[in-house]
Amino acid sequence: MPSPFLSSEEYDERAHQLYNEGQYDEALDVLREGLTLYPNAVELHVGVGYARLAREEYAWARRTFEQALVLEPEHEDGLAGLGETLLKLGLLEAALRCFRRTLELGYADDIDLMLQVGRALFREGSQRELPELFEASLEFFETAVQNAPEMAEAVACIGYSEHRLGRDDAAIATLRKALQLDGDHTEARIYLANILYDRGEYEGALYHFERTTPDDHWDELGIWRLIELKRSMHKLDDDDPDLKVWDDRLTELTGELDAIDELLAEVDSAHAQSEGDTAKGQLELFGTLLHSLAGQKGEPAAAHHIMTRDGREYDGSWAEIVQRMRDADVHERGRSVEEYMKRAATRGYSETGVRIPSHDAESFIRGFAEAGLLKIVR
Repeated sequence: MPSPFLSSEEYDERAHQLYNEGQYDEALDVLREGLTLYPNAVELHVGVGYARLAREEYAWARRTFEQALVLEPEHEDGLAGLGETLLKLGLLEAALRCFRRTLELGYADDIDLMLQVGRALFREGSQRELPELFEASLEFFETAVQNAPEMAEAVACIGYSEHRLGRDDAAIATLRKALQLDGDHTEARIYLANILYDRGEYEGALYHFERTTPDDHWDELGIWRLIELKRSMHKLDDDDPDLKVWDDRLTELTGELDAIDELLAEVDSAHAQSEGDTAKGQLELFGTLLHSLAGQKGEPAAAHHIMTRDGREYDGSWAEIVQRMRDADVHERGRSVEEYMKRAATRGYSETGVRIPSHDAESFIRGFAEAGLLKIVR
């Protein structure tokens, strides 16, 4: 039952706390209750919009934000929320109009709002690989920095956008500036370390990686790189205590694939194999048929042949190739083939974002090929 003793602000505050805790359903219930008493409370409508957005109910979120803006057309959070929703719906120009309207209304000095808009554009740009969204995110991040030049978080965000726009020299300088403002800004430090690693500046990358702790990392890629650099540059053994804490964090982040992940991996592999078969030329398909017929007559099938990105080549059955790949990796030789495939699949996923099956040798190799990490010659 609604309680008449709570104001609309109190309903909004309760819902906001639940939202921050990730309890979106509960937040929505509180907001709905508040709206039964205060149907014209703009803040409650806006809260419902953000809860819907968090639940990925984009059509409902759009409708709710639009209702809020009917009540108060210049509500900055309503405009930002509608802009985020329109981004998700692919209506990029309409989204940018909402975001830029906040600037026209004089909210440029609302640092949190500018960062919220910039991050929304950055996230969507990353998902859609659209440079124009990174350019737009840069605009809002720079606006935030103009109003808070000593805010390391805002400065670092400029560096992230510069990197995604291919301006690595500028990104490195910007991230270093952010670290000068706040040496404990670990997100900026990890990002900078990864950029340096990608440029082949391994000493600089390790310098920054080593100034983080395992708990600072929420992505496996940085940890894999740190472990690799420590092994190669400090000549550490696999069982070195300095590596154990990082291996433990890696295990904590990756864990074992659950049943759904395994199923998705198998589906991805089957889909990739199907697409590969469709793309084959008629001669290659004819050759495959001949190999199949040869096998039916009791003749040995031709060995498979792959080539890795570093130019190494391996021949043999799928299982033999995986075993040779493991043996060629000095850091993996002591592990079982099954463990090697799981660890390598995790590394591959961290680098490429492509799920790589690890339940059998053929799926594993085809998954690596789909991710662009090797080439299947035959």
